[in-house]
Amino acid sequence: MATEQECVDALDVLARKLGEVDPAKWAEHAVNRSVSCQVSDLGLSYATRITPTGLAPFEPTGDPRAAQVRLTMKSADLLDLAADKVSPAKAWATGRLKIEASVLDLIRLRKIL
Repeated sequence: MATEQECVDALDVLARKLGEVDPAKWAEHAVNRSVSCQVSDLGLSYATRITPTGLAPFEPTGDPRAAQVRLTMKSADLLDLAADKVSPAKAWATGRLKIEASVLDLIRLRKIL
């Protein structure tokens, strides 16, 4: 189990990686959406916003269910995603990452990732 600070650091790493996506590709597929990340084993939740111009910083949130795109994972899985030990697709396929979003949002996210 990771610490809260390790999770915050991992979210920062993921945000930086998303910031490296080609700006034209990002602008083409990203739409304005609220995103939450719930770290289930620590009871922590963070939120951000995806816009056509980029990703806002992750901030603690008390209501992860309010987001349009909701991610849920354990702290160790969050660290593995940030360290590129597992891809988002593989984490989702193996049940390590739960994603709740509309089908269109899932397609858009996949094109960005």
